[in-house]
Amino acid sequence: MRPPTYKPIVDELAAAIRAGELTAGTRLPTHRKLARERRIALATATRVYAELAAMGLVVGEPGRGTFVRDLAGYDGPEPSRALPVARVADLSFNQPLARGQADLLRLALRDLATSGEIESLLRQHPPGGRRHDRAVVATHLLGRGIDTAPANVLLTGGAQQALDAVLGALTRPGDVLAADALTYPGVKLAASARGLDLAAIPVTATGPDLDALDRLCRLRPVRVIYAVPTVHNPLGWVLDERRRARLVAIARAHDCVILEDGTYAFLEAAPPPPLQALAPERTCYIAGLSKNVATGLRFGFAVLPDRHVGAVTRSLRTAGWGVPGLVTAVATGWIADGTVTRLEEHRRRDAAARQDIARAELAGMDVTAHPASYLVWLGLEPHQRPDQVAAVLAAEGILVSTADAFATGSYRPRALRLALGTPALEVLGPALRRLREAIEAIPP
Repeated sequence: MRPPTYKPIVDELAAAIRAGELTAGTRLPTHRKLARERRIALATATRVYAELAAMGLVVGEPGRGTFVRDLAGYDGPEPSRALPVARVADLSFNQPLARGQADLLRLALRDLATSGEIESLLRQHPPGGRRHDRAVVATHLLGRGIDTAPANVLLTGGAQQALDAVLGALTRPGDVLAADALTYPGVKLAASARGLDLAAIPVTATGPDLDALDRLCRLRPVRVIYAVPTVHNPLGWVLDERRRARLVAIARAHDCVILEDGTYAFLEAAPPPPLQALAPERTCYIAGLSKNVATGLRFGFAVLPDRHVGAVTRSLRTAGWGVPGLVTAVATGWIADGTVTRLEEHRRRDAAARQDIARAELAGMDVTAHPASYLVWLGLEPHQRPDQVAAVLAAEGILVSTADAFATGSYRPRALRLALGTPALEVLGPALRRLREAIEAIPP
């Protein structure tokens, strides 16, 4: 079978871009000019640029043309950590730690070493965890407004594994997964790996456009609605009770599964009831201890309706069996003795202090953020391309995330997401000042 006529052209241009022969910012020929030069149809030329855009190598700007992207900045869920200069601040990923957490880990490991249960940590735990450990998590979740039996809690290797296990169990390739037009990049990875049709829900300043979601569900057989109702990543919103009730009503009317992500929910001191509490019969709630305790702990959980427990357990067994016993022991020990609750209280104070710094340093810029979160959504000027801005900042030693990483559809605003949780508090202010100066120095 002959390869499509556009493929050799795509390969040639992609190789030239990656080799640096076509440098960042180069304006490529118009679709019509490319068609004439290559003696191909206009539709084929359009397909060439679409393929290059899908590969992340070019970007089209309405009214201006198609440009080679700058590949130096963070533009996806797997960033290059290499920088051309000494690192000033990593604002692309949140890895918050409190002073003294290393000592907490030393004490926890010392206690485990002298406990009578040490040998059990060498044995394989069942998929989803032991009943006692699941009961510890179930008790902890009462503080989040979730009243569930231990049998409905499954332990996972982080919230991402919980997300993937739920999708692996409850969907089939080709199923429609509805998600906010800007959302957590991990759901894009999971949807792609599972062969799901990711449908974007338009977003507003206060949450997803629920009228648009209802229309989507009427037009297409949406299987799962992925929702981040409490401290949204990246936009920071907290849906009020009326919007939560409407989202649940839509899911019930169209028989959709709700996949609720509570990863950052702990940062809202007094949130409305989670979707799981409003619709426990169709909501799968996922979260973990990455942002409230430590990203390296890789401990998460899923709260499931009765009818889905068996399927998700099998999905976990297929993917990785279960959480290591040592990780489970540390995590559940910290939950049971109140360490997690104390760390969450510290995180809320720390995040609020960082937002105060961000508001002061970025005053007058287009900032969207929850007042006590580790995330800032920073809008750019019309002449500023996010990938180019990210490259400029990388040259200053600052890593950021561009809007493309969070976009589930064609809507890709000129914006950056800043993660405030990783730099030391005393470093954050100067880093944001340097970021602002670098952005404002970009000429129109």
